[in-house]
Amino acid sequence: MFEKVLVANRGEIAIRVMRACRELDVKSVAVYSDADKNSLFAKYADESYHIGGPSPADSYLNIPRILEAAEKAGADALHPGYGFLAENPTLGDECAKNGLKLIGPSGSVIESMGSKIESRKLMEKAGVPVIPGNSKGVTNPDEALKIAGEIGYPVIVKASAGGGGIGMRTVYEEDELLRALESTQSVAESAFGDSTVFIEKYVEEPRHIEFQILADEHGNTIHVADRECSIQRRHQKLIEEAPSPIMTEELRDEMGSAAVKAASSIGYTNAGTVEFLYSHGEFYFLEMNTRIQVEHPITEAVTGVDLVKEQLKIASGRELCCTQEDIQVRGHAIECRINAEDPLADFAPNPGKITGYRSPGGPGVRVDSGVYMNYTIPPFYDSMISKLIVWGSTRNEAITRMRRALSEYIILGVKTTLPFHKSMMLSPNFWEAKLHTHFVDEYKQEITDNMMKIIQKDKEMEARLKSTFLPSKRVAAISAAVNSHLASTISDNSKK
Repeated sequence: MFEKVLVANRGEIAIRVMRACRELDVKSVAVYSDADKNSLFAKYADESYHIGGPSPADSYLNIPRILEAAEKAGADALHPGYGFLAENPTLGDECAKNGLKLIGPSGSVIESMGSKIESRKLMEKAGVPVIPGNSKGVTNPDEALKIAGEIGYPVIVKASAGGGGIGMRTVYEEDELLRALESTQSVAESAFGDSTVFIEKYVEEPRHIEFQILADEHGNTIHVADRECSIQRRHQKLIEEAPSPIMTEELRDEMGSAAVKAASSIGYTNAGTVEFLYSHGEFYFLEMNTRIQVEHPITEAVTGVDLVKEQLKIASGRELCCTQEDIQVRGHAIECRINAEDPLADFAPNPGKITGYRSPGGPGVRVDSGVYMNYTIPPFYDSMISKLIVWGSTRNEAITRMRRALSEYIILGVKTTLPFHKSMMLSPNFWEAKLHTHFVDEYKQEITDNMMKIIQKDKEMEARLKSTFLPSKRVAAISAAVNSHLASTISDNSKK
């Protein structure tokens, strides 16, 4: 096992990786920007190094500075978490040059899966079902019209190098296609430096179902069951659950086998996720995420497999912890992404200072977070505050438990997505698992009406609670004292 791992990330995922390191008796190293100098993850690590200004380009995307910190710390491995550098194909090569082991797949695999066109070709070759469409870039308008005509409308125009829903346009009629092609190419060039786009058949009311993959360096590959991630806004996930409510053992075997085939065919190693669209009894390869996923805790909750510890073990050369037959799904888990966003203003980011904070607890409740009372959420990064995860013996119990946990969660000072999640847990259509990726848009009025009522109740509760929170100056003093104590305790433990 490694002796020291540098975590090239921030927030809750940095703490999650550091917790796994601590349980494996591995020292952790944090890197932080100007904006994160008072962050919890920087205090939690055994060692911390400042790497630059608040912008990602000056810090968490700056490979030379991160590698310089790794050298100073004497780290022997690097965990990229998710986002930032996690899907940068050059990171592995740069790590190797500096004597570091990258905890993740090879750069060539990351590069091939990062291109939607290349990954589509590879999946076709491997015999994995893909959505009807073309497998090469489109730049010529006449060619685009011909392809769309052959596939049949509606179609979707995608940026080949895209991700997170960026560079995607749905087209319902021929008259819209050329405008969509031009718009998507422009967005793709601006966001990814690559204007290549391609066209696929638009799948109506699809469910987004993904399979967790683990693969070691000895040729063993398994799936660690499924997750449903259909509750999204602008193609970005808001609520995930495991297993998918529609999953049967037969369907899990079929989709899981396709996911394993996809990973094995490209020589994949470490943790990854194969994502599918499912509609009317058919499933199609969507993409592969070559990293740990935000929603990995729900898989851990229903299978008992610590995915991050497995990442570390695999990268250190060990074989997988278990076989495919060992993976059993028990109960049901749901994750709500709690973001500093205003759900009534189209989920606009709302960074700022947290003036009151109390996380939920009790049976079957887990909170992965990187914030604390009086912490200021910076405007430079993703707006996620935390992930609230619950487990229940059944889906209905999990929803009921999530409702209870959400009612206990108090975050004052910034607008959050808590009202949205509370509204979702009241939705009859969510309870009945009538899920698809356009759910939030289809039931927008119902969700909004419920949120308005919830927000009014929350305001009344906040007014009662404000007196229970300490004045901000006193909180700042207490936070500083706690952080100082934590840092000194960690330092003492490191010496021991």
